[in-house]
Amino acid sequence: MESVSGVNNWKLTVRREAAGVTVLRAVTCDGRAALPEELWGLPVTALGDHALAPNAPAAPGEEVQVTCGPLPEEDGWDNRGLKELTLPRHLRRVGDYALLNCDGLERLRLWDDVKFWGGGALMNCRNLRAFHLTRTGEDQGESLAYFADELSRELDVTLVTAAGETARLLFPDFLEVYEENCPAHHFDYNIYGAGYPYHHCFRQKKLSFKDYDGLWKGYLAMEHEADAALRLAFWRVRYPVELSEPAEKAYLAHLRSQAAEAVDWLLAEKDMAGLSFLLERTAPSRDTLAAACQRAREAGAAEAVALLLEEQHRRFPAGMDKSFDL
Repeated sequence: MESVSGVNNWKLTVRREAAGVTVLRAVTCDGRAALPEELWGLPVTALGDHALAPNAPAAPGEEVQVTCGPLPEEDGWDNRGLKELTLPRHLRRVGDYALLNCDGLERLRLWDDVKFWGGGALMNCRNLRAFHLTRTGEDQGESLAYFADELSRELDVTLVTAAGETARLLFPDFLEVYEENCPAHHFDYNIYGAGYPYHHCFRQKKLSFKDYDGLWKGYLAMEHEADAALRLAFWRVRYPVELSEPAEKAYLAHLRSQAAEAVDWLLAEKDMAGLSFLLERTAPSRDTLAAACQRAREAGAAEAVALLLEEQHRRFPAGMDKSFDL
C-alpha cells in the first residue's frame, strides 16, 4: 500500500482516470477530516458508490494510505466516528449511498460545484444538520436543493458567495407521514410542521433569497418552533445577503418582540459578537437588560456582563433615575 502525507488520516481505494481520481472507498480514524484535494498531481473529482459507508465491501482499485501523525490501532478506523467532513475542491460527482450510515456525521463542508448526487447519498446520516457551501462563481449549484429535498429535518446552512459574502439560512423541519385510513382501505399522506415550504422554495433547483424571505409571514402564522423562528430571523438579519428592506423590518420586528429570548440564546451560545449585534439592532428594554445581566453574573460570564452593563449605562444613564428621600 502506497503512503502519502496529508492533513488527515485516510485509508483509500482509488481509481486514476484522465480527468482526475475517483475515491472508491475511504475510511478515517479522525473525528474531523478532509478528503485529499489531489493525489499524484491529479484532482479528486468523484466519490464512488458507498465510498464512505461503514462496512461497505472492498472495491478493486489502488490502495493509498494518507497519514498525518501517529496512526491508531486497526479497530480505530471507522467512519461512524466521523463528525465533520470536508469534500475536495474539485469534486463533481457523489455516487449512490456514498455516505450511507455515517450516523455520527454532523457537518458537511463542500464547494458548490458538485454536478451529480447519487440516490441515497445521505441515507441514515441522522445527525447531519449543518452544511457549509462555498460558491466559486456567480452561478449557484444544485447541492443545496438536493440537501433540502432529501432531508426533512432542520438544516443550518452557511453559504459563502463568490464575492466573499456570507449568508446563514435556517430550513425548519417538517414531517411526512403515511397514516392508515381503515374505512377507506388506503393510506393518507400528511405533512406536519411549518418547514415544508422552506425545503421546497427552489426554482429549477436554485434558491431565491426573495422567495425564502417571502415565506416568513406564513411561517409565523403556522404552528412553529419559537426557537427556530428566532434563529432564522437573527441569522437572516446578521448575514443580510440579498435581504430587502421590508424583509429586514419584518425580521427585526420579531427579534424585538423576542428580545429576552434572543439574549438568553446568545448568552447560552457564548456568542458575544452576536449579542453586541442584537443589542445594537433591537434596543432591548431596561428590564430585559437587567434580567440578562443577572443571568450572566450567575453563569460567571464576565464578558457578557460587561457588554450588558455598558449597554445599560449607554441607554439608561443613572442620572436619569430620580429618587427622593423624605
